Amino acid sequence: MLYLVDLDGVEHGDPQLDYLQEIARDITIWVDAGVRVADQAIDVLVTGARRAVLSSAYLNGPRQLKRAWRLSTELVFELEFEGGRLALADPSWGTEDALELARIVRAAGPDHVIVSPRETDPDWSTVAQIAAGGPTWVDGSFVPSDVARLSTARARGGIFHIDEILQHWNEQPLPEASASE
Repeated sequence: MLYLVDLDGVEHGDPQLDYLQEIARDITIWVDAGVRVADQAIDVLVTGARRAVLSSAYLNGPRQLKRAWRLSTELVFELEFEGGRLALADPSWGTEDALELARIVRAAGPDHVIVSPRETDPDWSTVAQIAAGGPTWVDGSFVPSDVARLSTARARGGIFHIDEILQHWNEQPLPEASASE
């Protein structure tokens, strides 16, 4: 499975839907395209993506989350951190606590949550608490030897950055995936 970040979508609100469609023909993808409103999530899914990623840093609040969920259940929610703090595009979420926001999101529908610290190591205690509520993924600059940390926190899996995988490939290949996602 490939987790793809569409930088044109994230940075400029203009996802490259044609390219996403081409990629989705050959591989299962989850796409983070900087979705701000529910209709953009559906646009991502129409390309053939398995799941559209909705992020706390971009989505325009809980109303858009609920609307997107009514349109499709193929959504995953990212708790994005910047400088160690939860990044929120909209203050109407009503909390700056990651565990509480994960509960709010899961109550609205999406069960898969991604914890995405930027440029820092994850707080593994928080990851474990979020993972206790349902399928949780961790985004980070991992190396294959970090798989044990994911397992200890009971995360479903990690999002390994391609440069880290290629750099460490000859040292220790990644274990075979066991999840069907």
